[in-house]
Amino acid sequence: MHRSNGVSISNYPLTFGPVPHTFTPSNVAFGSGSLDMKVSAYSGSGAIQSSEIVTNDLFKYASVRTVLKSSGVGGVVEGNFFYLNDNQEIDWEILTSTTLQPSANVPAGIWATNQALIAGQSSTSATVPFAFDPSQGYHEYRIDWTVEATTFYIDGIQKARLTNNQAQHRRYKQDQIRIPTYQLDGQHFISIHSSTVMSIRAPRKGENYELSVDLNSEYREKRKDAIKRTIASMTVGKDVSGLFPDVLKNMQTEDLEQKKLVYLYLMNYAKTQPELVILAVNTFVKDTDDPNPLVRALAIRTMGCLRAEKIIDYLCDPLQKCLRDENPYVRKTAALCVAKLYDLKPELVIDNGFLEQLQEMIADSNPMVVANTVAALTDIHAAATAQPSTSSSDPGIFTITTSILNKLLIALNECSEWGRVAVLNALARYVAQDEKESEHICERVVPQFQHVNGSVVLAAVKVIMIHMRGVRREELIKQLVRKMAPPLVTLLSSPPEVQWVALRNINLLLQKRPDILSNEMRVFFCKYNDPLYVKVEKLEIMVRLASEKNVDALLSELKEYASEVDVDFVRKSIKAIGQTAVKIDVAAERCVNVLLDLIATRVSYVVQEAVVVMKDIFRKYPSTYEGVIPTLCANLDELDEPEAKASLIWIIGEYANKIDNADELLGIFVDTFTEESYPVQLQTLTAVVKLFLKKPDSAQGVVQRVLTTATKDCDSPDVRDRAYIYWRLLSTDPGAAKAVVLAHRPPISIPRTTVSPALLEELLGEISSLASVYHKPEETFVGRGRIGADAVRKGTELSEDRFSTQKALQTVVAGQQAENLLDFDDDPAVEGEPSGLAATQVLSQTPAAASLLAGTSNNPLDDLVSIFGGGGGGMSISTPATTGFGFGGGSGSFGAGLSSVPATPSVLAPQTPAPPLQQSNSQSDDLLGLF
Repeated sequence: MHRSNGVSISNYPLTFGPVPHTFTPSNVAFGSGSLDMKVSAYSGSGAIQSSEIVTNDLFKYASVRTVLKSSGVGGVVEGNFFYLNDNQEIDWEILTSTTLQPSANVPAGIWATNQALIAGQSSTSATVPFAFDPSQGYHEYRIDWTVEATTFYIDGIQKARLTNNQAQHRRYKQDQIRIPTYQLDGQHFISIHSSTVMSIRAPRKGENYELSVDLNSEYREKRKDAIKRTIASMTVGKDVSGLFPDVLKNMQTEDLEQKKLVYLYLMNYAKTQPELVILAVNTFVKDTDDPNPLVRALAIRTMGCLRAEKIIDYLCDPLQKCLRDENPYVRKTAALCVAKLYDLKPELVIDNGFLEQLQEMIADSNPMVVANTVAALTDIHAAATAQPSTSSSDPGIFTITTSILNKLLIALNECSEWGRVAVLNALARYVAQDEKESEHICERVVPQFQHVNGSVVLAAVKVIMIHMRGVRREELIKQLVRKMAPPLVTLLSSPPEVQWVALRNINLLLQKRPDILSNEMRVFFCKYNDPLYVKVEKLEIMVRLASEKNVDALLSELKEYASEVDVDFVRKSIKAIGQTAVKIDVAAERCVNVLLDLIATRVSYVVQEAVVVMKDIFRKYPSTYEGVIPTLCANLDELDEPEAKASLIWIIGEYANKIDNADELLGIFVDTFTEESYPVQLQTLTAVVKLFLKKPDSAQGVVQRVLTTATKDCDSPDVRDRAYIYWRLLSTDPGAAKAVVLAHRPPISIPRTTVSPALLEELLGEISSLASVYHKPEETFVGRGRIGADAVRKGTELSEDRFSTQKALQTVVAGQQAENLLDFDDDPAVEGEPSGLAATQVLSQTPAAASLLAGTSNNPLDDLVSIFGGGGGGMSISTPATTGFGFGGGSGSFGAGLSSVPATPSVLAPQTPAPPLQQSNSQSDDLLGLF
C-alpha cells in the first residue's frame, strides 16, 4: 500500500467473482484540483485494473463526505463505504449503467445498504433516484454512521435512513472498523470496451473549505488558529455548522484555550447536529475527571448548555461528582447545571436527588457556591410554579426559612456582584415573621447601597422597599428613605441606557414615596447630549418632584427646553409646564406667563402645544385666566393640528358669553365642518350648542347649520348621534339641555400614580427587572414555562373583557338610583314604581346577563338591550309613527320610540300626541321650533 496524509492507495488482487480484478496504484492520480480514479477497459481475459483508496485511521462512528463526479461510461461500480468484512459493511454505491434509466434487474439511482449482520440473512437497503446526471458535475455524497442509524445524504439533503442491521460495536470482536472510503471495481460485468475515469474533487475553494483543511492540519497551532477563525465566523452569523465533525476532532487537547473554543462551538451547533453530539460524550466525561478544576467546570458547564436530550443520561454521574467536588469553582458551576437539567428533564433531577444536594449546598463555606445555589434553586422554583398543577409540596418549590435567611445574610457581603443580585432577589421573596426581623433585614441590606454595580443597588432598594412595609418606626423609615437618595442619584452618572433603566425604576419609587428625592430636583435637569428617551423620563420625574420651593428653577429650565430644536422634546416640555400649573396652585400664574411668552414666539408647534396646555389650565382654574383668551384667539390661523383646534374650540365654547365674536370664530369651523377630523367635529358641535344656550339670539343660525350638517353630511356615527341628542334636548326642554351641556365639571388634577395601587405594589417587588422598566406585570410580555407570551396576553385580554362586561352590568345596576336623561316621556310615573333607569330590572341570573358575564354572548348588543325591562323609560324597538321624532339625514331609527328618519329634517316635538308638524321650506325657518 502507498500511504500519504492518512490515506492509502490499495495494491492487491481480488480473484473471486466472474471476472477477477486488481487494485492498481497507477490508476489513482491527481488531476487539476481533483483525485482521478480509473478502471481500465476489459480486454476479455485477465484481470480488470481497478482503483481503491482507504483511510489509515480506525473509527467507531463517523461522518464521511465525498464530492465527486461519476464516470460517464456504463458498467462501472463506484462507491464509498464502511467495511470490516462482508457482514460488517455500509455501502453508498452507483452503477453507471443505471444512474438515470433502470435495467431489467436493477432500478435506477444510487444504492444505500446496511449489509446483513449475520451471514445468510437479508440486508437492509434503499434505492434513491437521481434528480440530476451524476456524470455531469460534482455533488456531495455523505454517510453519517451513528449508534442509532445510518443516514445517507446528497448535497446536504437526507435521502435515506437505515436503522435495521445497524452495526453496534458491542456485538463485534473488535471495537473499531477500518473505513475504505472509495472503491471502483468491474467484477460484476463481463464486457467493458473503454477506459473509464471517476473524479473525486474537494469542495470548491472557499472560506469553509480552507477552515476544514486547517482544522485537519498536522500542526497544532494551525488547527488552533482555524478554530479561532471558525468561532469568529460563527459570531458574525456565518453558517459554519458543516465543520462540526472537523471541530469535534479537536476536543481532545491539553490546551485549555482551544478546549474552551471547541466547547463554545459545540454549544452553538449542538441542536443542528444532534446525531453527532453523542460522539463528544466520552471526552466530556473524561474531562470531568481532569486534575485541572477549570477543565472539570468547563466540561460540566458545557454538557449542561448543550440542551441535547441524547446526552442527558450521560450527564447525571459526572454532575453528582462535580456537586461534591473539592474545588468551590467546580461546585458553583455544577449548581447552575442542575437548573439547566431541571429545565430539560425535571423528573431526572428529582430522581437523582439533585434538589436535596442543592439544599445542603446553601450551607457551603464558599459564598459564591451559596450564591449560585440560590440562583439555581430560584430558577427551579420559577419553573415549578409556572406549571398550573404545582402544589406547595412540589420538590421544586424553594421555601426560604429563617435558617436559610441567616445563611444568605452572612454570604451577602462576600459574593461577587452577580451573586449579590441572586441573594438579594431571594431576600425579596422572604416573608418576615415580625417587625424586628424586617428591621434586621433592612439593616443588613443597606450597606449594598454603596456597591458600584447599579444592578446590586436596585436589587437592594427592592429588598428595602418590600421589607419597609413591616417596619412601624417612623424614625427608621425616614432614615432608610434618606439613605436611598445618594445611590439613586449616582446611577444618573451611568451611560444613557443604564440611566434610562434607573429613571424608570426611580419613577416607580417616587409614585410610592415622593419624598425619596424631594431635594434632588437639579440632578434630573436634562443635558444637551442626553438622548430623547432619557430626557422624556427626566421631564416626568421633574414634574413629580415639583413643589413650591423648586418651581421657579423648574419653570426656568422648562422654558429653556422649549427653545430646543427637537420638536418632540419641545412639546413634552410645554406639556410639563401645564402639568406643573395644574399640580401647584400658587405657581399657576407663573406657568401661564411662561406659556404666553412661548406663544409670543409665533413658532407653530410651540403655539399649538401651548393652546392644548391652556385648555387644561382653564379646566383646573375656571374663570381665573380669562385675560389670555384674546391672545389665544389671535393665533387661530396658526392652528392646523386637530388637538390644538379642538382645545381652542373648547375654550371658545366654554367662555362664549365673554367673547364678543364667538359666533364668528366658531363659524369658521362650522364652514369647514365636514373637512375637519372627528375630534374637531365633536368639539365644534358641543361648542356651538354652548354658544346657543348662552347667546340664543345671535347663535340661532350657526346652531341650525351645524346640526343639519352633522346629521346629514357627517360620516362619523359618534358625531351624528351627539347631534341627534343635542337636537332632541334643545327641541324638548332647553332647561334640560343647559343642565346637561353646561353642567359644572370638577377641576382636573395630576394623578399621583400611573398604575393602580395593587399593580404598583407588585411592580415594586420587581424592581431591577423588565417589569419595572415596562411598568407592566411580567406575564404580559414573558411566557410561562412552555407557554408563549402571546398566549398569556390573549388570556389576559379575555379576562379583561370579562371584567369590563362585569363593570358594565354593575354600572347599569348602579344606574337604578339615577334618572334616565334620555327619558322624555311626559306620562306621570306610577306611584310606588321607580322611574327612569330605576324602572329597569337588571337581573344577573337572566340568560342574557349570564351570557354577557361568561363572555359567550353571540350578540352582546341584543343581550345588553334585553337586560332592560319593558317598563316606563325602557327602550322599545318600534313605536307608532304618530309619536315618532324625525331626524334628517338618515334612514335608521334612533333612541326610544323613534320612527324612521325622513329624508329632510323635520321639526322635533315632545313625545305626546300632537298635530302633524309642518316641515320647514327654507333654511331661514325656525328649524328647532323654539323661537
